[in-house]
Amino acid sequence: MAGVEKTAGGDLYVVSAPSGAGKTSLVAALNASEPRLHVSVSHTTRPRRSSESNGVNYHFVSEQDFAAMIDADAFLEHAKVFDCRYGTARDSVEQYLAAGEDVILEIDWQGASQIRQRLPECIGIFILPPSRESLAERLAQRAQDSDEIIARRMRDAVAEMSHYQEFDYLVINDDFEMALADLRSIIRSRHLHRQHQSVVHRELIASLLV
Repeated sequence: MAGVEKTAGGDLYVVSAPSGAGKTSLVAALNASEPRLHVSVSHTTRPRRSSESNGVNYHFVSEQDFAAMIDADAFLEHAKVFDCRYGTARDSVEQYLAAGEDVILEIDWQGASQIRQRLPECIGIFILPPSRESLAERLAQRAQDSDEIIARRMRDAVAEMSHYQEFDYLVINDDFEMALADLRSIIRSRHLHRQHQSVVHRELIASLLV
């Protein structure tokens, strides 16, 4: 499949983190304060939790439906994580980027690697916890998973975090507001990039060069 052509003014952000690092909360807060930023809702075969809504947190689908989407090349990326499948549908991402809008993806490092292969111009952001102890506490405080699942997630967290070097930016989620400010700074810096500014302010630039 050919890659999605990036439109000047629209950026694709890929955010990854070990489970429990606060990625979802940070992205939700970032999205609320950035009107031009669209969060892509992933498809998953994972069972829906009581606090989640279909089409809001994820598109919850069956294994059969997910397999059919793979066969139809409907995913920009997909991966199997903790025995469940996750994938980013191509259509919504392509539409936003074609309109010059920013898109942010919450995906694991496997999916991020696939995105980089197809869209090397994407911006990768990895979120780390301040310590392993803090990560363990956050996983336990969720009260949504069994002790066995929490232990498994902790075992896999070190392997996940070892991939931080594959990303462009590294954010430490020690203080939530500071981490959120760091994410906003990344977005802001991208908006000041010459390619973006030359499109947004093309009339001004043309008038200055007369």
